[in-house]
Amino acid sequence: MKNTKELIMEAAIKEISEKGYLGATMDGIAVKAGVAKGTLYYHFNNKEDLFNYIIKEGMNLVKNDIEEAVANEKNIIDKFEKLCYMQLKIIYDNKDFFKVIMSQLWGIEIRQTELRDVVKDYISYIEKYVKEAMDEKVINVDDTHLIAYAVFGIMTSVTVFELLNDKEINSIEDAEKIINYILNGIGLKKQI
Repeated sequence: MKNTKELIMEAAIKEISEKGYLGATMDGIAVKAGVAKGTLYYHFNNKEDLFNYIIKEGMNLVKNDIEEAVANEKNIIDKFEKLCYMQLKIIYDNKDFFKVIMSQLWGIEIRQTELRDVVKDYISYIEKYVKEAMDEKVINVDDTHLIAYAVFGIMTSVTVFELLNDKEINSIEDAEKIINYILNGIGLKKQI
């Protein structure tokens, strides 16, 4: 059974995804979560506080899911492939969450600059796999930071593709194509 904070988080993601950050209200979130407004304010001071919680907690869950999936992989190519697969799966399973992230990356509000910091932290997390691939001499790149951003960008741009083309990419075959494009694009090729 989900705890109250989880219910609020899911409701807030849905509300913000549907109405945008500015259109979302604490009242609407409370209704969607099925909690009293006082309960909502017991856990969060305001909408911005709730938004920051959603982003930090959401990205931590993403990292945890990836770490769990990658833990059993022995070589960096398999780790990287699993990282890409898991991120795509997480995006597919949590489209509203990623819609909230993508919609709030630009701007000068505090929540937007804090969100960019959380995304930068996640990209640094991807970069550790790029560095591992370089250390193992599986790829030869001169800017691991840029490659990590490119990997993140390719994977998240799939949601833009779906939005603009009204087509879902959620089959294993589609995921494998995207992962191969990424791996081949950064020079990580499976050894046969």
